[in-house]
Amino acid sequence: MSLDPVVEQVTRRIRERSAPTRTRYLARIDAACEAGPRRTHLSCGNLAHGFAACGVADKDMLRGGRVPNLAIVTAYNDMLSAHQPYERFPTIIRRAAREAGATAQVAGGVPAMCDGVTQGRAGMQLSLFSRDVIALSTAVALSHDMFDAALYLGICDKIVPGLLIGALTFGHLPAIFVPGGPMPSGLPNDAKAKVRQRYAEGQASREELLDAEAQSYHAPGTCTFYGTANSNQMLMEIMGLHLPGATFVHPDTPLRDALTAEAARHAATLTVLGENYVPIGRVIDERAIVNGVVGLHATGGSTNHLLHLVAIARAAGIDLRWDDFEALSGVVPLLARVYPNGAADVNAFHAAGGMGFLIAQLLDAGLLHGDVQTVVGVGLDAYRVHAKLDADGGVTRVPALRESANANVLRAASEPFRPDGGLRVLDGNLGRATIKVSSVPDDRFVVEAPARVFDDQDAVQAAFARGELDRDVVVVVRFQGPRANGMPELHKLTPALGVLQGRGHRVALVTDGRMSGASGKVPAAIHVTPEAVAGGPIARVRDGDLIRVDAHAGTLDVLADADEWLARDAALPASDADHVGCGRELFALFRNNVASADLGAGILGDVA
Repeated sequence: MSLDPVVEQVTRRIRERSAPTRTRYLARIDAACEAGPRRTHLSCGNLAHGFAACGVADKDMLRGGRVPNLAIVTAYNDMLSAHQPYERFPTIIRRAAREAGATAQVAGGVPAMCDGVTQGRAGMQLSLFSRDVIALSTAVALSHDMFDAALYLGICDKIVPGLLIGALTFGHLPAIFVPGGPMPSGLPNDAKAKVRQRYAEGQASREELLDAEAQSYHAPGTCTFYGTANSNQMLMEIMGLHLPGATFVHPDTPLRDALTAEAARHAATLTVLGENYVPIGRVIDERAIVNGVVGLHATGGSTNHLLHLVAIARAAGIDLRWDDFEALSGVVPLLARVYPNGAADVNAFHAAGGMGFLIAQLLDAGLLHGDVQTVVGVGLDAYRVHAKLDADGGVTRVPALRESANANVLRAASEPFRPDGGLRVLDGNLGRATIKVSSVPDDRFVVEAPARVFDDQDAVQAAFARGELDRDVVVVVRFQGPRANGMPELHKLTPALGVLQGRGHRVALVTDGRMSGASGKVPAAIHVTPEAVAGGPIARVRDGDLIRVDAHAGTLDVLADADEWLARDAALPASDADHVGCGRELFALFRNNVASADLGAGILGDVA
């Protein structure tokens, strides 16, 4: 199948506009690899410090500089279910590395915070900024020049993007991302959502809600809904940074352990010391970035990646823009229905055919670049597989299913759930925003209603509790952008807005904050830029203004007299109280230097 002309055109456009920064980036990583193994350039004192704690055998190998030394950069902690399984991984990796004639060391740890724990709390204001902290921490871990390749252990929302940005800064090093896998299925997601909505209406007790949540999030592994964490995992496989079939295997199983050991053995073959040198800076190119966007659309993935993929691309010298997302969304069909875009979870997705089936369908439809460099060679055909355990306890791979095992969850490209990816860019006198409509009812693509303006989500919930929003309304939540307070997710709004829409009201959300992969059936114009604190038009909205959110036309407007609208003064945040407590004082540097949402909302800028 020839490449879809829109995919080809978007890729060419990205490549042409990125040529100066990409050229500088590649020149830098090429210069780094020309120096040979970095460890051989260390002084005797430097090197002795680097292997002082190793066993005798590892010391002997490290002294000579003739065998690969693998860095392990880990996001392990045992509070987060997704990252708790990583406690065992370094032991598995070190053992496998030795079997392959290599060594492995934990180079460093990076923070891993959970949006599920901090949702609606002060800590959520550190969440997006933690991505850049993780990238910086990755650089610190690798700065010792002791390593020939790296294994990255991370799963959740900001952790994988941060690790990948850091890895691309060391683009001359080969890299494999090592997943931990999802927890087993618990309480069905639609049942959990119903309890949440009943609680929002005062019809369920806190104990009932807590019981439902505990039945949903109940074991080691990633949360099973298709939010940012599982979108990350999909991206790492479709962009060629996971081993084929590794993504959605449960933690603490023989197959997961075998895949982890295989990742270590394979990483040892990719270094400059051998004949199959594959630096990550060459794996992540314009084609891989486009493949990632295609995968995001095909699965209804997290809107957080409108920030993260832009920042990741910039770290590799690639200029990815929201317009590219929208153009690709127009030709990529939605092939998966996973909560919140359906009732099923990622385990059902995996059982229906999973990543192997998805990649095969997109390749056969001409929607993916099949000729990309991956960690296992050139070409995505190697990912048309399902991983299994063989009789000896190793990994074997069988061809992906030719037909979906559950057409309610995963479909062929010829029979999609919808013909496009459901992502729109909105422009108008309120600024620029994005909206995901893959699960929005067709009759809610256009909402025109009076505004009710709030400066935080707690005020929205209070107004909902008082019955003040029980009507057609566009809820405007401003001063939630990256410069204002770190751009927290506003996921707490989902139950209340869902209740209002369920009552038959025409409801929409407009905000300069985020809604993440948990955004669903209520139309939400998010990531509004310029943000309110930067004087963006959203700061001029007043209660009662008629707002039109039109996902068909791609517009976001206040329907007001143009002269009067432009003459209005912009509102100012009530206070800077949001900058105090829970560590927020430490992040003033980030707030004062962060890029706008359409540029990735980071502080690191272009690496190249």
